[in-house]
Amino acid sequence: MSDQPKADVARRNFLLTAGIALAATGTTVSAQLSVQPPVPPSGPKKKLGMVLFDGFELLDVFGPLEMFGMLKDRVEIVMIADKAGPVRSGAGPQTIADHGFADAPKLDIVMIPGGLGTRREVNNADFLAAVRTLAQDTPQVATICTGSGLLAKTGLIDGVKATSNKMAWAWATAQGAKVAWIPHARWVEDGKYISSSGISAGTDMALGLIAKLYGKEMARWVANRTEYRWQEDASDDPFAKLNGLPG
Repeated sequence: MSDQPKADVARRNFLLTAGIALAATGTTVSAQLSVQPPVPPSGPKKKLGMVLFDGFELLDVFGPLEMFGMLKDRVEIVMIADKAGPVRSGAGPQTIADHGFADAPKLDIVMIPGGLGTRREVNNADFLAAVRTLAQDTPQVATICTGSGLLAKTGLIDGVKATSNKMAWAWATAQGAKVAWIPHARWVEDGKYISSSGISAGTDMALGLIAKLYGKEMARWVANRTEYRWQEDASDDPFAKLNGLPG
């Protein structure tokens, strides 16, 4: 037998073996998730600004931004701090603020993270005034973790329902006695304000906000693109009970 027929036989055997393996595992090549969003963009891009301060929590910032970063055709992300330049996280790594508060662009969404730096910034009158102005001027305001304590200290969410990190519940809620704090919630939405529980909950909240702005199909597509198991139920909060808070 010549080399060519031998090669043809080997190729057929390989394809047959591969086909049997695919059938056994139930793998379907055509079932791959589309890289294109399920809903085409419409209207101008939204501008999302993430507030930074020394000691911010890494996942508070980059969990939500990873979700919105999947929507580059309809969302532009900027980082805002006291001044442009490097800002150090609580874990050590720095990120770069694109703008200072004084030259921050007009936003559609502003996000305020938590982290140990919040304990300092609640006593920083200039920082709180800047956050207050930014939040007042922005149609959608989101807080992650103890970022709700910062926003509460501005007085903007007096009478508004909100939640926070359950391990830091006593500290966060002490920043705003007039806030309608909800102890048992993964995230809470009230008007233009949306707040999440601790750290990882910010990513679930971000997907909830994407669902509000662009539809649940879009939020699920983003979750699947990032291989993230989205907790879609905002009231499912096992960490409240774990930390002795009322259900």
